[in-house]
Amino acid sequence: QVQLVESGGGLVQAGGSLRLSCAASGRTFSTYTMGWFRQAPGKEREFVGGISVRGDYTYYAESVKGRFTISRDNAKNTVYLEMNSLNPDDTAVYYCAADASVWVRSTASAYDYWGQGTQVTVSS
Repeated sequence: QVQLVESGGGLVQAGGSLRLSCAASGRTFSTYTMGWFRQAPGKEREFVGGISVRGDYTYYAESVKGRFTISRDNAKNTVYLEMNSLNPDDTAVYYCAADASVWVRSTASAYDYWGQGTQVTVSS
């Protein structure tokens, strides 16, 4: 089992930046692709971005491409989401997730493990 814990959420003004972390426990973390998702009230959970097992490939939703950056440090069992140029539409609970597949996938149903989420609120 892989356990995931997100941190780093909070309140930030529009145009600002925030860095989220997802700490994983489990001996097989380095074999999982990792994804970030978000869910705003009244909306479906949506894909933000994903990163390959070795961190050499990233894939982003068009809505965040160029603004968000995903990275991972397998030695620390941690994946990061750096968010820049934030706007109120980015307000949501952000979740990290682990997928046993080798490939980065954008569908929530593909992921096997989920963190509890961390709230990100962007004020205007």
